[in-house]
Amino acid sequence: MKYSTILIAVLILAACSGGRSAPPRNLDNACVMLKERKGWSKDLKAMERKWGVPREVILATIYHESRFVAKARTPRKYTLGVIPMGRQSSAYGFSQALDGTWDWYKNSTGKRFARRDNFGDAVDFMGWYMDQTQQKNGVSKSDAYNQYLAYHQGHTGFKRGSYRGKQWLLNVASRNRTRAEMYGSQLATCPRR
Repeated sequence: MKYSTILIAVLILAACSGGRSAPPRNLDNACVMLKERKGWSKDLKAMERKWGVPREVILATIYHESRFVAKARTPRKYTLGVIPMGRQSSAYGFSQALDGTWDWYKNSTGKRFARRDNFGDAVDFMGWYMDQTQQKNGVSKSDAYNQYLAYHQGHTGFKRGSYRGKQWLLNVASRNRTRAEMYGSQLATCPRR
């Protein structure tokens, strides 16, 4: 009887904590998101001070990469339409960082225990990556359009212009710029955010 009570309590706690990994309810309002996820504002401000990337550029990129799903993964690949053969890539978490790029970040910054499903770690990674983009490709940290293209294609792919023949990607980059502008306007009016 005693063990079953403990088991029930553990299951209830696990069920209640599930909401913390769910994305915020309103992804179209930065103020509402930051009010709902109290620690995110602190994480974004720390990233902005450290790397100089505007919060709205990071938020817009997370929106287009993972829709703020902490444990987001790429779709599975199938052989013969039914046999699962792994995932399309190793992209994971808020930032959808690939395994190799995440390892580069951890080695470069000394953050050995950083996790892609942790919002603070993910935004620090994205700030670091966009700082690298400015250093390697000369893209302004506030340029949500080109930062997104470089983020999606990688520094070398961006330099080669591999995005040019991908109209769908150019459309997403354009939407990323528009969303960053929207989030920026909202953040300017948030009470104490």
